[in-house]
Amino acid sequence: MPRVSELPEPTRAKIRDLVASDRVVLFMKGTRRSPQCGFSASVIELLDGWIDDYETVDVLADPEIREGVKVFSDWPTIPQLYVDGEFVGGADILRELEGSGELGETLGAAEPEPPQVTITEAAAAQFKAALAGSDIDERDILRLTIDARFHNDLSVGPSQPGDIEVESAGVRLAFDRRSARRARGLRIDFIDAADGAGFKIDNPNAPPEVKELSVTELASRLEQAKTDGAPLHLYDVRTEHERATAMIEGSTLLDADVAEAITELPRDTPLYFHCHHGHRSLRAGQHFIAQGFVEVYNVTGGIDAWSQQVDDKVPRY
Repeated sequence: MPRVSELPEPTRAKIRDLVASDRVVLFMKGTRRSPQCGFSASVIELLDGWIDDYETVDVLADPEIREGVKVFSDWPTIPQLYVDGEFVGGADILRELEGSGELGETLGAAEPEPPQVTITEAAAAQFKAALAGSDIDERDILRLTIDARFHNDLSVGPSQPGDIEVESAGVRLAFDRRSARRARGLRIDFIDAADGAGFKIDNPNAPPEVKELSVTELASRLEQAKTDGAPLHLYDVRTEHERATAMIEGSTLLDADVAEAITELPRDTPLYFHCHHGHRSLRAGQHFIAQGFVEVYNVTGGIDAWSQQVDDKVPRY
């Protein structure tokens, strides 16, 4: 591997500036919200368990940085973590630090405080009934695990070393450290509706998701946008051939140039996507959520639903 002195000075200066841009800087593949390799994803998971704020550098976006930082750090792989301007290591070293209990100290982070959690009376009644079952050990407690994608896993089991426990409505709830950091302001309810019953977990920390939008609501919003003279960013993710067969007036075919133009929009711009039945457009919406957009809609049922419920003059195929 070349030595640091062999790096072009502009490259060295760029990397030095990036390292100095924040107290904690991670050179990785992809972004914090959308890691592009398993090693980067595992390091994001570790860091998110300890700290909220840190800088990431996507080396895939800049080949010069991708190769240059390996020389700069004298470390052959990505990801790479810097703290206070000092190189700490890659994924394996960070896992070792976590296992030895040293990672929090390295990051200058304290153990998380118990999160503020609300369990409604309806949910508490269900939990208490479950915990009173004959197959439940008296030492067992309710546990909620929240993974990096904010998927929730409710279970019953014994306390674990390092657990962070809270109590609400007479119910004890345990979290591991990472889950506790993701649970601030969490609310658990129990809903008993005509279409089924179950727990409803509202987490204000969860990242935005693609929202489903009916074709009738889309028609209403298109009409309102026309009245207001304001743009409505509706994108058709089908092929040119499909669009030639049938199209929704006011939509724009999503091609590479249009996709690039979308990335220049403010991240709070509402985006709407449709396809034939709603599957491809959901994937498109998820892509732009990963780009940082926070209000993204998938048109449920696609243009086929539009033809049946809004405008029967649009051909079905």
